[in-house]
Amino acid sequence: MIVVEFRKQVWRLRTYLALVLMIAIPVITTVAFKLSGGPKEQNGQINLFDLGTRSGLNMPVDSLLVMSGFLLPVIVSLFAGSAIAEEASWGSLRYLLVRPVSRSRLLTGKLGVAAILALVATLLITVTGLVGGVIAFGWHPIVIPSFTSASATTPISLTTLSQGEALARLVASTFYVAWCMTGILAFAFMLSTITDAALGAVSGGIGLTVVSEILDAIPPLRTSRNFLITHYWLAWTDLFRHPVGTGEVIRGVLLQIPYVIAFLLVAWWWFHRKDIVS
Repeated sequence: MIVVEFRKQVWRLRTYLALVLMIAIPVITTVAFKLSGGPKEQNGQINLFDLGTRSGLNMPVDSLLVMSGFLLPVIVSLFAGSAIAEEASWGSLRYLLVRPVSRSRLLTGKLGVAAILALVATLLITVTGLVGGVIAFGWHPIVIPSFTSASATTPISLTTLSQGEALARLVASTFYVAWCMTGILAFAFMLSTITDAALGAVSGGIGLTVVSEILDAIPPLRTSRNFLITHYWLAWTDLFRHPVGTGEVIRGVLLQIPYVIAFLLVAWWWFHRKDIVS
């Protein structure tokens, strides 16, 4: 079921356009950095964007920063939100269940393909940024900010990482970003089983992202922000600092689990009791 569904989705124009966008933005970012020389340090402050031109290995880091906050969740919501609702709007959903295919098997296949495409989209960001960065800025050791402690917020100097260590951290960061998308993917997929309007399901996933990020930016919410689905999305940047901070990365991994379980349980429950008429 997953293989058949994957073949069908791969040949769709929407999939091509979404994945091409994942390639185009890192390329545009790299070209912009190359032509402008990249951002300049201001008032002694150092961030990952300021270091983008120091090595080609810095560019995939910047690309993930640019795209993981909004554009990637949009693409993930597109893949997951249209999974079931699109079949219903086309009037082909009931025919898929006649073949015969159980409802659980159909959901598993659709969800699996959406997850694979979301992972591919994330990997394309990193790979494109890496290839473009190395071509534009060379294969040099990566430079990262150095702090007095893992919890400090003001960098005091710069630290150099070898290419191998930088690649290892980049791989870990990429899969962390992909994992952080699972909550949004599960929510959009749940909506896709509830509504026959694919646009509504996709918009729901995007809306959850926007609302969570708005609430996360409100300081008076204090510790309650820690439970927002997007709160730890940028925790992977702690891997590109010295000393490395892993506490928030671990919390970010764990936070997605209850969201994924809850949303998928609702999706399975709703779809199994749903009257398929289209």
